[in-house]
Amino acid sequence: MLKNLFATHPIQASPHVDAGELPHDGLQGEASLKRVLTAKHLVTLGIGAVIGAGIFVITGQAAAEHAGPALIISFIVAGIACAFAGLCYAEFAAMIPVSGSAYAYSYATLGEIVAWFIGWNLVLEYLFAVATVAAGWSGYFNECLSILGHWTGMSLALPDYLSSAPLKFTEGHHIVTTGAILNLPAVLIVSALTWLCYVGITQSTFVNSLIVTIKVLVIALFLIFAFRYINPANWHPFIPPEEGPGRFGTSGIFRAAVLVFFSYVGFDAVSTAAGEAKNPQRDMPIGILGSLAICTVLYIAMALTLTGIAPYHMLGTPEPVATALSLYPQLTWLKAIVSFGALAGLSSVILVMLLGTSRIFFSMARDGLLPKGMSSVHSKHRTPHVATIIAGVTALVIAGLFPVSILGELVSMGTLLAFTTVCIGVLILRYTRPELPRSFRVPGGTVGVWLVCVLGALICLYLFWQSFRANWPLMLGWTAIGMLIYVIYGYSHSKLRKQNS
Repeated sequence: MLKNLFATHPIQASPHVDAGELPHDGLQGEASLKRVLTAKHLVTLGIGAVIGAGIFVITGQAAAEHAGPALIISFIVAGIACAFAGLCYAEFAAMIPVSGSAYAYSYATLGEIVAWFIGWNLVLEYLFAVATVAAGWSGYFNECLSILGHWTGMSLALPDYLSSAPLKFTEGHHIVTTGAILNLPAVLIVSALTWLCYVGITQSTFVNSLIVTIKVLVIALFLIFAFRYINPANWHPFIPPEEGPGRFGTSGIFRAAVLVFFSYVGFDAVSTAAGEAKNPQRDMPIGILGSLAICTVLYIAMALTLTGIAPYHMLGTPEPVATALSLYPQLTWLKAIVSFGALAGLSSVILVMLLGTSRIFFSMARDGLLPKGMSSVHSKHRTPHVATIIAGVTALVIAGLFPVSILGELVSMGTLLAFTTVCIGVLILRYTRPELPRSFRVPGGTVGVWLVCVLGALICLYLFWQSFRANWPLMLGWTAIGMLIYVIYGYSHSKLRKQNS
């Protein structure tokens, strides 16, 4: 049994593809997804997922509750760790160009039980990312209704009981009610984008590209026009005095670094689309590293400007950019543009995260670890339609019931574990399968791969271990549920185990 648990996926079952569309993929020759994505599509998918909640929601929370103006340092720390992980992701994605991201890479290097653990955490990462961003989208949606109401002289904003989470967690992680009924806008946006994911990858990437263009323009407008209102006094003290574990000081910087890791989930989402890339050996590294570089620069610029125009303690709201601009009546027009731009920006994040969730479900079901129906491909749309519906329904339930803060922290935990596994997997595969063709390699030869992989894994593990003690019960509970599903269903239905038996 131990041998079966750590059996690795044959890498030749993950086809080395050329440009164009493959009719089949996977262990048993199932119908493949549609290979239509170019490097440009992959970069915009990455930007679509990375630029959103991190800028429009999480940045304010991280500054107000953990790092203050030193949030810039937090983004740099997170960016360095993500750069190491991104290089490892790029090597893997070019070498194993199938849907599944870190799940597929773990299966090829560390064995089935590790792959299941990582895949289950990727489900946590993506599903809760959708819910977190949808909750933030709801806040900006109500802000936009208020702006429209001000212009028309009507009261359009939704009441709190229809626009906020009915459940919240106390400090001891007990669930209590808030008096709200449902976060209705969050449910509606997840429903609409689930339908878009259902009808096709081509339509989804077109809409995503359009939204990315809008939100990058909005961010550029904010940086240009808010720059003149920066007050350097808001950056002092740059590192606020520590008020307790994880609240300001050095510990707050690292706690915020973990929280903003949520912002970088997007380049992981690019790797889940490898099964739909025309020429993944060339285009996947471009998509992953290109989107990561662009987004890191934008995040740092945004954090500097946001903490410069408003005192950091005011930014802990669901719509911190709009909150900061509210201090300047002369920028009311910009507040309106940013609020509507945030709606677009957050929509693209939800869209890409839903795509990622369904592709993880699809890959795990294709390997027999989840019910077979979830690996079905729609005959017309060529999308994993069953997995998409399940992902969407689950996400909208979570988004409608739970608040932003706890969801964002759990997403970061799943992200850090996935990054750690990918870094370790690249190093292992360099020595166990050195003959495999690698169109992209972690640079620097032997020294470079050891430096990048070891430092990437250590930084991710350090941030995971130090920052989430309070969330361990939730994480352990999620892991226990996953292992129970694997014991009851996954182990006995594993295609790889059946082939090896």
